[in-house]
Amino acid sequence: MLTSKKLLLSFLLISMVVTPLSTNATTITCNTITDKIKPCLTYVMSGGHVSKECCNSCKSCLGNATTILDRQTLCSCVNEILSTITEKQVNRIASIPKKCGAKFPFKISKDVDCSKVY
Repeated sequence: MLTSKKLLLSFLLISMVVTPLSTNATTITCNTITDKIKPCLTYVMSGGHVSKECCNSCKSCLGNATTILDRQTLCSCVNEILSTITEKQVNRIASIPKKCGAKFPFKISKDVDCSKVY
C-alpha cells in the first residue's frame, strides 16, 4: 500500500514538472514595464544619447513578451505612458528601439491599436 502511494506521489510530481504553464497567463505587467524603462528616463525627458542600460532594458522587455497576450499588454502599457507625455518625448521613446537595434512588435505611437498586435 505504501509503495502505491509513493508511486502516485511520484507521478503527480512528474506531471507538475512536465505540464506546461497556461498560455493565457501574461508575464508582463505595467508595473514591470515602468520599472524596466527607468534607465531610459533621462533620454526621454531631455534627449542626448540612449544609454546601454536603456537598451538592455528595452531588449529585456521584448524578451519577456513571448506570447500574443504579453505583446498586447506591453503595447497597452506603452500607450498608457505615451498618453501622459509630450509629443517630443513620445518621439524619443519611439526612437529607442531603432537606436538599440531592437525590433518592437508594434509601432510606438499614441494611436496604435494594441488589440491588433500579434
